[in-house]
Amino acid sequence: MGNFRDLLQHTKAEIREVDTATAESLLDDGATLLDVREADEFEQGAVPDSVFIPRGHLEAQVEGRLNDKAAPVVVMCAGGVRSAFAAKTLGELGYTDVVSMAGGFNRWKDEGRSWKRPEVLDPDQRNRYSRHLLLPEVGEEGQLKLLDAKVLLLGAGGLGSPAALYLAAAGVGTLGIVDMDVVDESNLQRQILHNMDRLGDRKVDSAKKTLTLLNPDVNVITHDVRLDASNMESVISGYDIVVDGADNFPVRYMLNDASVKLGIPVVHGSIFRFEGQVTVFDPRNGPTYRDMLPEPPPPELAPSCSEAGVLGVLPGIVGSIQAIETIKLILGLGDSLVGRYLTFDAADMEFREFKLRQDPSNQVTWDNREQIEVVELDGLCQPAPLRAPSGD
Repeated sequence: MGNFRDLLQHTKAEIREVDTATAESLLDDGATLLDVREADEFEQGAVPDSVFIPRGHLEAQVEGRLNDKAAPVVVMCAGGVRSAFAAKTLGELGYTDVVSMAGGFNRWKDEGRSWKRPEVLDPDQRNRYSRHLLLPEVGEEGQLKLLDAKVLLLGAGGLGSPAALYLAAAGVGTLGIVDMDVVDESNLQRQILHNMDRLGDRKVDSAKKTLTLLNPDVNVITHDVRLDASNMESVISGYDIVVDGADNFPVRYMLNDASVKLGIPVVHGSIFRFEGQVTVFDPRNGPTYRDMLPEPPPPELAPSCSEAGVLGVLPGIVGSIQAIETIKLILGLGDSLVGRYLTFDAADMEFREFKLRQDPSNQVTWDNREQIEVVELDGLCQPAPLRAPSGD
């Protein structure tokens, strides 16, 4: 029976092993560096942009993290032993272009090559977000992206409530909330950020109390202002994504123009009676609100929820979809609703999808951003989106 040394020599005979200089050259040419050390080792220092999967989790997680089995991979551990066994395992899993880096991270570091101490989750965060960490598509890297993200919610009402709650629970690090209203008892049928003890409070203050109690990791920034042409750009400019729960046309058109000018994606949602709609407007990569609705409809065709009513659960569904789309944008995950208009009919329990395309006559575009001016829409005050739902 052989010993460990024999097993290691046999394994190295079956794989390709390169020195650190060759490994660095491969990385410069686009190879992925797979770090198979343990978490405590990784936290002490790592090569930038490496993919971290501890050796003990390799078989279970690697196919979710490295999808292209033909792409080049350089495997690294501390000294070159675990990486050799990991390289053999990858070959057995069907990866065809894998090398192990001799000397590992210790030699890489000693030779003065690039490394840094990575940002990592603390123990409490590992526990809080443990279900995210189990998802290969999220993991620690994705959770750190969520914690670094800045999302602005327009409205702390029907749509803003579920969106804000789930984004805060997911660990989105900065949530801005815009609302200039106060909590009314009629809100509580659907606006679940608030409660009876908060009647008469500013909605942004009520929202902040709820969200910080849910997750102290989240920095909640309140904007108790009326959005208009003078402040729209300055309010949204510090955020990565805007979640639109606005309930009136003027704000939506000003938001569109400002977001296109600044290149900020907008996750749009609207509700009316039993119907809801969701889409994503990414001005750099797809159609925008003006492509969907070049001109606002007449006010008489745009009743608000206070006039036409809304099923209380409906905004929970639509706002939750907005939260999912926001998280997908942050993580670069899945197929977003850019260019796709998703409708939901709660009465018939039916989802339908429509294609949205860019309007060639629309001049408010990313390419024309330097000419865009955010101006007020005179004469429009009725809440409404397409088919007149609102975000309230």
